[in-house]
Amino acid sequence: MKATAKANTNIALIKYWGKRDEKLFLPMNSSLSVTLDRFYTITTVEFNESFEKDIFFLDNVIASDKEVEKVSKFLDKVRIAAGVTYPALVSSENKVPTAAGFASSASGFAALAAAAAKALQLDLSGRELSVLARQGSGSACRSIYGGFVEWHKGIEADGSDSFANQLLDENAWDFSILSVLVASEQKNVSSRDGMRQTVLTSPFYKGWLDTIEGDLSALRDAIGDRDFDSLGKVMESNALKMHGTMLGAEPPILYWQSGTMDVIHHIQLLRSSGIPVYFTIDAGPNVKVLCMPKHEQIVYESLIKLPKVKKVFTCHPGEGVTYL
Repeated sequence: MKATAKANTNIALIKYWGKRDEKLFLPMNSSLSVTLDRFYTITTVEFNESFEKDIFFLDNVIASDKEVEKVSKFLDKVRIAAGVTYPALVSSENKVPTAAGFASSASGFAALAAAAAKALQLDLSGRELSVLARQGSGSACRSIYGGFVEWHKGIEADGSDSFANQLLDENAWDFSILSVLVASEQKNVSSRDGMRQTVLTSPFYKGWLDTIEGDLSALRDAIGDRDFDSLGKVMESNALKMHGTMLGAEPPILYWQSGTMDVIHHIQLLRSSGIPVYFTIDAGPNVKVLCMPKHEQIVYESLIKLPKVKKVFTCHPGEGVTYL
């Protein structure tokens, strides 16, 4: 019983920040993302009763005990669903640049969920597969699909209604996503800790949550109308509001560095010169920049010249899970 799956990374245009249930990866708010075409994970899962225990290779190196434990706990969910107890050999190849701001956990658990389910011949719908992937990494549910994807927060305690669905496929609207690397060091506050700290202590957090449904509605309209300027404005505003909630946390959380501000100011300068270009920032210092393909080269060349920019990765909308 063996299968191989490939899943791409994604970036959130409407952010998810905060969990209502950390064990089930249930978010405080719905979110909306775009799947990318350049960075991905390929994972092979083989279940065999002759194996003594779960084994996990990451990029041809045996994984740490902590990583193996995390994968095993996730595979237990698949085994329970299939009614088997066989150990598994998992081999994963991660084609995501380290510390570039693309969360490899999203593509990693999407590929793991898809390969494991197929190996055990579970006939899961896209919605069911997204629910499964979510239990390994929240954003992994969005990498099940290509193009624009919405993750519904749900209200049920068991997470059965917290799933992702595709709004628009990867071929319907082309634009460029440039990931601007300004820092590669490990951040001082993990995303998980940052979320918890913000939810518990920031007086701004509820105000941000209150704007989510309006942002989601506006972004859905922008996607439906192929209105890039509206998309950019909502995306940028949502990211800035999220980081504002972190500044209100106790103690305050600031992921940005001086290079982050340099890129933000540069994007604003490009926009004032007539180039439609917008930014978003996840829980870290690196910046994602969105523009139309016809402006990609000029935006890339101007960004790479900034003194504190180390590298710029260029992507476009990508496909969902595939089987190899």
